Amino acid sequence: MVLSMTGYGRAGALLHGRDIKVELRSVNARFFEYSSRLPRSCAFLEDKLKKLVAAKVSRGKVELSLSIQTVTAADTVVSVNWSLAQGYRAALDSLIEKMELKNDVTAGMIARFPEVLTQTAAPTNEDELWQDVQSVALQAVDAFVAMRAAEGEKLKADVAGRLDTIEELVAKIEQGSAGRVQAYSDRLYARLQELLGDRSIDESRLVTEAALFADKTAIDEETVRLHSHVAQYREILTLDEPVGRKLDFLTQELNRESNTIGSKCQDVAITRLVVELKSEIEKIREQIQNIE
Repeated sequence: MVLSMTGYGRAGALLHGRDIKVELRSVNARFFEYSSRLPRSCAFLEDKLKKLVAAKVSRGKVELSLSIQTVTAADTVVSVNWSLAQGYRAALDSLIEKMELKNDVTAGMIARFPEVLTQTAAPTNEDELWQDVQSVALQAVDAFVAMRAAEGEKLKADVAGRLDTIEELVAKIEQGSAGRVQAYSDRLYARLQELLGDRSIDESRLVTEAALFADKTAIDEETVRLHSHVAQYREILTLDEPVGRKLDFLTQELNRESNTIGSKCQDVAITRLVVELKSEIEKIREQIQNIE
């Protein structure tokens, strides 16, 4: 499966009184790069989440965002400062007695005084929290990988079409170069006739020059390698593993062979075909920069 290095995935769930949301996004990168944004209280999940993502992603710059909102008060403990409450009660009783006031002191009244009631976070059950975050993170990763796969299929289809075009261009180059030696011999013979006039032309010398030209401008090896590289390219595109680096190497080979053909063949028609060939290879190179 061909995977794009760009993608996005999101998932959320309400578990044990917590609204948990996980988002993943990625862009192109030469290697696997990971960063995250987590609540301070969840710092202990950093390595676990990185390993979870790394199990599914081999290349790309991935950013994970985790948010946790408490929906219920299950993770909050309310405590009474008894000494302070008793102090307030004693002070109120004294005030009532000295000022001969009605004794209407209630618990609610005392609870409203500063610091009588305090809220503290309940001890975190790290194992339970991780299980909840993990279940949401796995859903986000699945959505993330699905998007990368969908984008990867589009890239694969585009590259496959350009490989077809490359083979067509190589076939035209082979066809155009087939008669180049004879054409060169004819041009050379005509030029010598023009220069020598009635004097005889050394046929053996002419054959030697044609042979040297053929050897110097032969592109059979390059075109054969181009066909081989294209076939290998198609095979790699079917592999169920990250293929971006392999394709990058093969693209360099395609470009190298096309440059060699361009330097050997000075024929205008073939030169134009080589320009088209290099253009298609460059478009493929741009596309595979997005492939994992």
